[in-house]
Amino acid sequence: MNEDRMPRPAVVVMGASRGIGKAIAQVAARDGDTVVLVARSEADLEAVAADLRKADEEAFVLALDLMAANADRRLEAFLSENGLYCDVLVNSAGYGLRGSAAVLPVEDQLGIVDLNIRAVAALTLRFLPGMVARGRGGVINLGSVASFTPGPFMALYYASKGFVRSFSEALYEELHRTGVTVTCVAPGPVATEFLQRSGANRAALFKVLPKLDSDYVAECAWRGFKAGRRLVVPGLASKLAVLIAAVLPSAFMLPLVGRLQRRSKDPCPCGSGKAYKICCGATRRRSAR
Repeated sequence: MNEDRMPRPAVVVMGASRGIGKAIAQVAARDGDTVVLVARSEADLEAVAADLRKADEEAFVLALDLMAANADRRLEAFLSENGLYCDVLVNSAGYGLRGSAAVLPVEDQLGIVDLNIRAVAALTLRFLPGMVARGRGGVINLGSVASFTPGPFMALYYASKGFVRSFSEALYEELHRTGVTVTCVAPGPVATEFLQRSGANRAALFKVLPKLDSDYVAECAWRGFKAGRRLVVPGLASKLAVLIAAVLPSAFMLPLVGRLQRRSKDPCPCGSGKAYKICCGATRRRSAR
């Protein structure tokens, strides 16, 4: 192959149209890396790419539904067509839902598994062999402080982030002598649209915890990855939350998280259709007297 046509390294960012993904793409581009922006909305991606190109930073755009079964292969083909390879993969796409697992729509909940777990695993496994063969690069997986405890009323979201952290830390140990770094970033609540879209902004837990800035989280993630760190927990409050989750017994932690994430107006998990506060919540209060 002609030297001019040798594939070039790229930082490939999932969920790059907004939030932490967008911020990490900007940090990587400022470092001089070619970035590939991936998300569902082409218009939003083009807006991000336009800002990067104004600063003479190289950006490619791929509108892709990561929940599609062949998303990893389509991304790999796109990179090849543009003379690129995945040097750093950033898995920052994901979503969550707040509410009782017995009440929330089943398909919407299973979408959390598809995006937060299956897509993360598929993309990581697709590009890891090339990284190992080259002896460089790696993966940044966006976890959460939610990964350190089960989360009643956001059960699948917390569980999915538990998978991300476990998967990432295991890969770190497998690969850290190969020149490939796998870093899990576990922030607390971040001031992005996620809180509103998931409904978490209405829960007491997310009202009392301080919100991190997405640019700050992105800087911590990128610098931590470059330093070869296994786990990055941005912010003092996030570190404190991790410590509390580690020392409190589940018998105390589970009811606490449940109370802080449940609203009295939420539909009761028993399926009655009534609000929790006048259904099982009222029964629970009476039995406690």
